[in-house]
Amino acid sequence: MHIITLSFDDGLCQSTLKTAEIFEDHGLSACFNVVAKGENPTWQTKSPVGDFALWNQLQSRGHEIMPHGYRHANKSLLALEESKTLIGDCLDVFRENLEGFEPARCVFHFPYNAATPELEAWLLTQVRAYRVGGNPINAMPHRGQQKLTTTGQGPGNCEAHLVGCIAQCLAESQGWLTYTLHGLDDEGWGPIGSDYLARLLDRLALIKSVQVLTITAALDLSHS
Repeated sequence: MHIITLSFDDGLCQSTLKTAEIFEDHGLSACFNVVAKGENPTWQTKSPVGDFALWNQLQSRGHEIMPHGYRHANKSLLALEESKTLIGDCLDVFRENLEGFEPARCVFHFPYNAATPELEAWLLTQVRAYRVGGNPINAMPHRGQQKLTTTGQGPGNCEAHLVGCIAQCLAESQGWLTYTLHGLDDEGWGPIGSDYLARLLDRLALIKSVQVLTITAALDLSHS
């Protein structure tokens, strides 16, 4: 059994809409992690980001919308109390604007995949789980699983790196790969081609041991 989670950060509007369409064409749900304040990351100032009208629409279509911070701040570089305030503000905005959102059921996706041990420990009092940088091949979903680790590559096209990570996961008897992406084609940090994404999902669908799932859908397996 292998699980592949492709997790798309930042909510770049054009890429998000195309990604959702590709996943829907394959009967799958996509995982989008968005900044509450609706700001562009510093490396992608020219690409507009979506808003909660779009996030609610995509959620109603079966996609997963999760918090990626109040603003796109590297919390490993901030004081603990400032980071806690930013995360609290982010969760408040999501609670007020995303239909049905409950912090205790969400997964927080750290910007830059960066945190501190103290912040991670506090965050587990606020949310179901969180994603941070590390080995992208996680243990299979199990009760009590709260820390998920991931990787990505940029700023250029990351298709070759993603292929390598998938091959590494499939070479093991079982494993859960969580891989951080951002945009498609020429948009975002470390993009992949939209045609490549469609072909990748086609290929993964032919591998009997593989499920392509969002993070919360995978975590839910531990309770089924």
